[in-house]
Amino acid sequence: MKPRPATISPFLWFNDQAEAAAKFYVSLFKNSKIETVTRYSADSAGPGGRPGGSVMTVAFRLAGQKFTALNGGPRFKFTEAISLVVSCRTQAEIDFFWDRLARGGEKSRCGWLKDRYGLSWQIVPDILGDLLGDRDEGKSGRALQAMLKMNKLDIKALKRAHAGK
Repeated sequence: MKPRPATISPFLWFNDQAEAAAKFYVSLFKNSKIETVTRYSADSAGPGGRPGGSVMTVAFRLAGQKFTALNGGPRFKFTEAISLVVSCRTQAEIDFFWDRLARGGEKSRCGWLKDRYGLSWQIVPDILGDLLGDRDEGKSGRALQAMLKMNKLDIKALKRAHAGK
């Protein structure tokens, strides 16, 4: 008998903002919802002495993808070594996610940002792979050079650079 197919989902460690973060993320993405919230019991303080009744984990979905957020205390912090990529069809989508996720966080280069909770995101156009992966090295190189100068990615500017305009 074959084993059941494995599933993979991100597990995000927060100090004490798991529920606030999950609610914020769910508010931004279609097909998203909070599924369950578990709480520390009165007799289990949890990491960092969490009080009984406080939020332990939040299971939620973003654009259909399952996530779990944990209030695990200050021991671990997010780094840019892992990020969530949001692929956008239009500049309006890029603008929407960039503006909202960056609010209260840090903007960086090449479509990267950290949100107010310290989680790294990449807000990129769907066509980025095609532009950067073009077999014509001149076109792909121009698109790359244009991207390297941007914070929030601009689809029209990337296409113009790719085309040599």
